[in-house]
Amino acid sequence: MAPRTILYTGKGGVGKTSVAAASARRIAADGARVIVLSTDPAHSLADVLETEVRSTPTQVADRLWAQQVQAQEELEDNWTGVQQWLGGVLAERGMDRIAAEELSVPPGGDELFSLLQLKRHYESGEWDVVVVDCAPTGETLRLLSFPDVARWWLDKVLGRETQLLAAARPLARAFLDVGLPDERVFVEVQALIRNLVAMDEILHAPECTLRLVTTPDRMVVKEAMRTFTYLNLFGYLTDAVVVNRVFPDAVDGTYFGAWRALQQEQLELVRDGFGPVPVLCAPYFDREVAGPDMLDRLGDAVFADTDPAAVLHDTVSQQLRQDGERAELRLELPFASKGDISLKKIGLELVVRVGDAKRMIELPSALVAYRPLSASFADGALVVAFEPAAEAVTSGA
Repeated sequence: MAPRTILYTGKGGVGKTSVAAASARRIAADGARVIVLSTDPAHSLADVLETEVRSTPTQVADRLWAQQVQAQEELEDNWTGVQQWLGGVLAERGMDRIAAEELSVPPGGDELFSLLQLKRHYESGEWDVVVVDCAPTGETLRLLSFPDVARWWLDKVLGRETQLLAAARPLARAFLDVGLPDERVFVEVQALIRNLVAMDEILHAPECTLRLVTTPDRMVVKEAMRTFTYLNLFGYLTDAVVVNRVFPDAVDGTYFGAWRALQQEQLELVRDGFGPVPVLCAPYFDREVAGPDMLDRLGDAVFADTDPAAVLHDTVSQQLRQDGERAELRLELPFASKGDISLKKIGLELVVRVGDAKRMIELPSALVAYRPLSASFADGALVVAFEPAAEAVTSGA
């Protein structure tokens, strides 16, 4: 049975790691075997738990393990061949060897390789629940787009190029004075991409959800809204929004009373905007949230009578329906505006761009001869209608 998987993300400084650790402790207290995994390069999980956490699973409480993924170790396990080849090429061109090695790692590569630890824990069968303390939202969004891109590369680019590389190697050395990658490098790249494709299936499985952690501050809420839009674009299920550090009623009439009034405005905006996704709240505690006692207080406040391991919301953000000769794709894009969205169809791919994010949605083969008929955006949803192309109708007549 696949483990329940919960990924926490949010803007840096909102208490994301504390909420992830608190939920993991509460789930373990309910009797499940849990691992809480930090892929955040800042690695504050050990500080929050107030105990040593290594790069391998470390037991920190009854039925609870923790791990801080070391990106460098993952890089060495998954990218050594490519790094040596590309570093050698750059060094041959006159670049300093140390600089060449640094440039041979793709941007975001350290976070990307950290994600593979989630795949290992998911497949190991050791855990009932895997809780992931992700990097801040910007890095997480880039990270979560990689498996989708990897699937495209595996389908469109890799495969036939093995023969091309074999023929091109002697020509490249003779005319360009550059050595093309050997078979070992190519196999390493293929393995990485296949792992990412498998990650794509894990992240889109019904037992995997994301939870956004925010504070009731205007700029932080705006970022959470953008993140929610992009998560929907890539088909990820957000099953809860956690609003942390909410001032209690007791501060009314004090210095913090005006701040609380502003927080309540943002909290109302969150409840209205993110619904029907559940909005869970935690107060601004009088002490730093670190250590077992404070984490348990946080867990009690956030989840109260809610099961933290449950899927708290399961509405699908993407649906494709086909009725006779008409087909319709509906994509929920809350908080987006019509001017943010552009799209085009290339073969069986629908390319949807929302702001700075772009996704290539693979359409079923039954729609290969279809063309987009119309596109509309209303009530936070993009609806694209398809019909058979004129030539397809003519040939079928």
